[in-house]
This record gives sequence, structure tokens and C-alpha cells, in this order.
Amino acid sequence: MKNWFELAEEHLGITLSELQRFQFQVLQDELLEWNEKINLTAIRDAEGIQERHFFDSLTCFMGFDEWPESLIDVGSGAGFPGFPIKFVIPEMRLTLVESVEKKANFCRHIVEKLGLTDVTVLSKRAEEVARMPAHHEAYDIAIARAVAPAPTLAEYLLPLVKVGGRCLMQKGTRGPLEILEAGKIIDLCGGEITELLRLNFDGIEGEGNLIIIEKLRHTPKEFPRAVGTPAKKPILTSDDEKYREVFKNLFDE
Repeated sequence: MKNWFELAEEHLGITLSELQRFQFQVLQDELLEWNEKINLTAIRDAEGIQERHFFDSLTCFMGFDEWPESLIDVGSGAGFPGFPIKFVIPEMRLTLVESVEKKANFCRHIVEKLGLTDVTVLSKRAEEVARMPAHHEAYDIAIARAVAPAPTLAEYLLPLVKVGGRCLMQKGTRGPLEILEAGKIIDLCGGEITELLRLNFDGIEGEGNLIIIEKLRHTPKEFPRAVGTPAKKPILTSDDEKYREVFKNLFDE
């Protein structure tokens, strides 16, 4: 049976050095140890961490047109997918946004433990970070896992990305339906859905979707709205609006 990094090389074309494997091992060991005291993640076994955190995080490379110089991970939890991407691209500037302080503290611990450079951990809400001059439209890539429904995530992510950059959403099997619901807010925030990749790999349990959004125009100043509003009052695509048919055609290809 192949281990997870052999599967990453086979399916994703990512070959890990000895140093990178060591970094992943340290992250795994620390996560297992901290999880005994603090609820960082529901996944509490080594195999689950390797497949559902490590390998799953590296599937984001399928959404890069080129390796980014800067990336912001919104709702990163214990540092996923941000840390695995950083291990592979050590020169990349990484910002982890995690509003839960205990999870942000774990991320800070990993940064110190591994001596990572150019990593910032912010224990703030995404809406706050997107309005900070140092982070507004400052990144090549903004990324998130299943933190919130796609319409809410789009409003979190697009204001953080430079024009010409990308947003990536890692989603489960409901991803295609969610992205149909997000068409209007994606357009309002200056983006355009370009691809939905279905993630299903031999040797890896489960399946999901990677949604790729291009940033074509500057995001208007009114976005993101006030803290909590994107989640409580998401801007949804109506059944009769143009986006729904456009996206259906894209997914049918």
C-alpha cells in the first residue's frame, strides 16, 4: 500500500524532499499531541491527518496557473491548507486567518517550532482582514476549505486578491450547487468562475471539488460587508439571473 506522499507524487506531481517530509511529520506529531488537550480538529488519527489534511491540502496545486508568491488562507483552523502549501513553496509569503484563538496559537507554535519565515497568523475575522490596507487586494491566491457556503466565502476571499489573482475553494460534493448560488456575489466582487475540478483519487478515501475563481476587476469598497453580514445575509443568485445558466454550461462541459 502506497503512503500519502507517494500518492501525492503520483496524482499531483509533487515530490517531497526529506526536509519537507520532516516538516509534515512534525506537524502531524504536534497536531496529535495538541488534540489530546485542545479540540483543534475532528480528525485524530495519523492516517486521517495524512489523507484529509496533508494530501487534501496539496490538491490546491491543481488550481495554480503558476506557483504563487503570496497566499492567504482564510479559516485555516490548524493551518490547512496553508502549512502544506508553504512546506512545498518555502519562499512564498503566507498569511493564516483563524478567528479562534486556540487554533491560531497552534499555528503560531508550528511557525516557531519549524522556524518558518514569511508567515503571519491573524486571529481576526476575514471581513476585518480584508479591510486592512496591508491585506486588501494584496495576494496572488486566497484560499479556504469548507469554512462557509460558497456565497459567503466569495465575499471573504475576493477582496483579498489582486486583480489577476485567484480564489480557490475546497468543497465537498455539494460544491457545484454552492457555486451556482454564489454567481451574483462573485460577479459583484470582481470575479469570474473559471473551473470546477472534481477531486477523486485512487488510494484516497472520499471525494470533493476545487472551485477556481479568477479576479478580473477591483472589488468595490462596500465589500466585504460588516463582520457577520456575509454569513447571516449572503447575496445569492436568483433562479432567473444570468449566472446560473452560464455556470450550468461550464459544469456540463
